Amino acid sequence: MASEDRLFVTGKAGDRRHFLEETLGRVAGEVAKRTERRVAPKLYFRPPGALDELPFLAACTRCSECIDVCPAYAIVKAPPGAGFAVGTPMIDPVIQPCTVCDDMLCAAVCPTDALNVPETLWQGLRMASLELIPERCIAFQGVECGVCARACPIGDEALSLDVAGRPVIKIEGCVGCGVCVRACVTAPSSLELHLI
Repeated sequence: MASEDRLFVTGKAGDRRHFLEETLGRVAGEVAKRTERRVAPKLYFRPPGALDELPFLAACTRCSECIDVCPAYAIVKAPPGAGFAVGTPMIDPVIQPCTVCDDMLCAAVCPTDALNVPETLWQGLRMASLELIPERCIAFQGVECGVCARACPIGDEALSLDVAGRPVIKIEGCVGCGVCVRACVTAPSSLELHLI
């Protein structure tokens, strides 16, 4: 009976420890989220290879080197009303999306680790997630289009057309650059980017 009691007590202690670890983990996660909302109330579309927002803000020196080398002139400074993010590099994909250049120059010239070139260029990198809104897309209404798929700098690995000529997003290949969003002929665009 005594050994069964010990097992039961040990089991309860293990359950308590697990409960405390889980609870403290949730609390720490919530504190981090609230801190991020206070420090960076608005998230910005960052250049490729950017760290998560808080580490990015801490690492970025606002040197503008990434802005200067961007071949598409897609990277601009966050505006004066951006709080702690003021002067940091951002992209407004509606005005000028990232064009997924071959060398990822912006990250290559970053003097800190705010932007990093991944080992395999562009593979597995996602700046944002892409969503198709079928109700807006003319291809879903029987009109031949395909502009988005032709504009995609990644190609069929990210965005292709099905047999009926409708766009199909391939999440595993899409980097979330925004070229297709800007190229879309509908207003508003049938494709939307969402920060991740």
